[in-house]
Amino acid sequence: MPMSTTPVWFITGCSTGFGKELARAVLARGWRCVATARNVASLAGLAEPGSDADARLLRVKLDVTDAAQIAAAVEKAQQRFGAIDVLVNNAGYGYQSSVEEGDEAEIRAQFDVNVFGLFAMTRAVLPGMRARHKGHVLNITSVAGLAGFPGSGYYAASKHAVEGWSDSLATEAEPLGIKVTCIEPGPFRTDWAGRSLKQTPNRIADYADTAGKRMQTTAGYSGRQPGDPKRAAQAMIAITETERPPRHLVLGAFGVDAVSKRVHSTLTDIEAWRDTSVGADFPESER
Repeated sequence: MPMSTTPVWFITGCSTGFGKELARAVLARGWRCVATARNVASLAGLAEPGSDADARLLRVKLDVTDAAQIAAAVEKAQQRFGAIDVLVNNAGYGYQSSVEEGDEAEIRAQFDVNVFGLFAMTRAVLPGMRARHKGHVLNITSVAGLAGFPGSGYYAASKHAVEGWSDSLATEAEPLGIKVTCIEPGPFRTDWAGRSLKQTPNRIADYADTAGKRMQTTAGYSGRQPGDPKRAAQAMIAITETERPPRHLVLGAFGVDAVSKRVHSTLTDIEAWRDTSVGADFPESER
């Protein structure tokens, strides 16, 4: 397949974890890839200089909280490859604290990256996809985007925001030929629970057995999570090759179990209180 006809993937946050493995997998397919990171030097190992893969790779400095860098990165991608077929909003990080002990500056900083940066990145890419009536947006959220856990209230809030926003984007973009999928990983062997994780220590004893305990557990299992980022990358690629990709792709057994329980619990509540809920409407005779 000529290089000019292969899909172009634009992936944020490629310095480690899902972003790096996905960039490698895309290049291994013979496709073109725009790999971004705040530190371009961290992208050096994605392809050997002068290789065929290197010719299909564009490394770009990008901080998704910087509007000028977003605009410049999209422009470079379009100049080099002519289009962006798949946008992967992967850049983001974890923050843990009890809700009561959350630090305002840390909360806002996380939302700037996980939420507002993702929004801005997508807005910058949508015009090109809309013009071609073709494209696929993959938003890396989390199991925490569908189910909250102790110690992760603000992280879950950031991912829930992306999930709700993606629902709206999907309804607007589908008639234009643009597909939207949220990727919801459970615990994977990335830097999320290690170098990339920020925590506000639990000092209030009342939360020691909930938020405090989970924060300790999370930090302690870094490097031992059951999820394989390489397999996750292959799963993400697979859905872009289907005619009808899913709106949600939960990754890992933990995630499937946790999300399934959360959905069933929600439906149980709705059914148990159906009469009360329906009773909040005006009676038919008064409409």
